[in-house]
Amino acid sequence: MSIRKIHYISGLVITLFTVIHLMNHAFSLLGTEKHIEVMNTLRTVYRNLMVETVLLCCVLVQIVSGIQLFKSAKKNVSTFFDKLHIWSGLYLAVFFMIHVGAVLGGRLFLDLDTNFYFGVAGLNTFPFNIFFIPYYTLAILSFFGHIAAIHSKKMTNIVVGLSPKTQSFVILVTGFVVAFILMYGLTNQWNGVEIPEEYKVLISF
Repeated sequence: MSIRKIHYISGLVITLFTVIHLMNHAFSLLGTEKHIEVMNTLRTVYRNLMVETVLLCCVLVQIVSGIQLFKSAKKNVSTFFDKLHIWSGLYLAVFFMIHVGAVLGGRLFLDLDTNFYFGVAGLNTFPFNIFFIPYYTLAILSFFGHIAAIHSKKMTNIVVGLSPKTQSFVILVTGFVVAFILMYGLTNQWNGVEIPEEYKVLISF
């Protein structure tokens, strides 16, 4: 099996989890308690030892194979979606390394529940939010951008009256909308979130 095929298969697994994860974050619009309630329900599935092991392995495979594919493809890109494909993939690889590492570190070394508060501590505290708002926003945009770029290559027929290229742009625009909605919810509708004392270790100098 080629490295590209392995990358594609691991990507499908991560895409499924990411869609579920982003849907969970959307519940932040209904309040912190609802977000945590939904997360606790979903955790009964993805915090299962077997499922979590598969997810972590897929992330590792995605990072390693993605960087290799980036190196081989960066000199042979010409179209907008070609460039979007490799650069969004590179950003996602870096994001996975930082984000998954931070979550595992929070659980194993800080003994924190890596729930809503763990994720939004930096988003709701100045000056950390200067970094974290673009950091998370670009991750969401890269996720949708990567899917849009792949879609532009895989689709050869017209669906619902739109060309594959137009469909890909729709996916990309959807990413911008989702990013705005999630940032709006995760900062508690721009009013900020009160961070519990135990999570302030994440935002202390």
